Amino acid sequence: MGSDNTKKILTNSMKKCLLLLLLCVLSLYLLYGWLQKIQDPTAINPATLGNWSSSRRVTILLWHWPFGRPFSLEGDVCWDLYRIPHCRLVDQRSLFPSADVVVFHNRELLEGEKLPLHLSRPQNQRWAWMSLEAPVYNGHLQQFANIFNMTITYRRDADISIPYGELLPKEAESHLEEDVPLNKSFLVCWVVSNYRRQHKRSQVYKELTATVPVKVYGRWTMTPLPSSALLPTISSCYFYLAFENSVSKDYITEKLWRNAYQGGAVPVVLGPSLGDYKAVAPPNSFIHVDEFASVKDLGKYLQQLAQDKERYSEYFTWKHQWKVRLYTDWRERLCKICPQYNSLSQHRVYSDLEAWVH
Repeated sequence: MGSDNTKKILTNSMKKCLLLLLLCVLSLYLLYGWLQKIQDPTAINPATLGNWSSSRRVTILLWHWPFGRPFSLEGDVCWDLYRIPHCRLVDQRSLFPSADVVVFHNRELLEGEKLPLHLSRPQNQRWAWMSLEAPVYNGHLQQFANIFNMTITYRRDADISIPYGELLPKEAESHLEEDVPLNKSFLVCWVVSNYRRQHKRSQVYKELTATVPVKVYGRWTMTPLPSSALLPTISSCYFYLAFENSVSKDYITEKLWRNAYQGGAVPVVLGPSLGDYKAVAPPNSFIHVDEFASVKDLGKYLQQLAQDKERYSEYFTWKHQWKVRLYTDWRERLCKICPQYNSLSQHRVYSDLEAWVH
């Protein structure tokens, strides 16, 4: 009997050991599989989901073309023209329910274009207010309180910043020195069509002409310049009056980027603050009116600088490293929304658009 009991005890112990061993092996197997899943780069995790969402195609619906001038939206416009991926640009209003962003240009709203407030707005759809005008020309914006989620303007602090132009670094192989245009016929030139006596630029111009001669072109003086003659004419001047028609934060138009910089004349600027210009333009590439105690002092400085060829040429050293990039295509401005779409606040609403603009 004792021998049989001993055998039973040994058999039960072996069974328990085998069972315990099987449980350990199974646990190790499950643990190994779990670790493999964590290390698997294709496993679903927040990072993978984030990458997927960032590559999701974003649909931008332009409710009306600025100034009634449509551009072609054939093909994958954002990718074909600007190498911006995952961006669908459309102008068919029937696509409203599927649009991620609907863009409204302010000028048409001022002229009577109605917002589609009667339509059922998808929960995550964002409405964008777009304008390249200075605040004084944007009209009364109080009516748009608590409507828009995004701003698209030339302002650097806009949700989508669309400047008139900017300077981009030149490629390494194109760091070639450009000839400084020194074959000049006039000291100061200005091209102006929209002349208003009350504008600050008109007052500065009047004071400046009391000290130095200013050659004026444009409709105001009945000497309009065709586009083909604009830059060649400006290149014949030492200085160009890049005077904005409105003194507003970050409002720096093609008067600097195209007329002065591309025209080969040193820009004398009047518009936003000196700090706003320094934020986007290289030092010693422009002359700001505010740097002088009086307009008379400015005029004397221009005369002296034009006579000092070496000092004058230093205002063009930026050309060795930088090139001008102009932005004129509304499609490019709209395509810029897509790369920034996921980083924009999903719940932002401009409760007082008027206050933000001003």
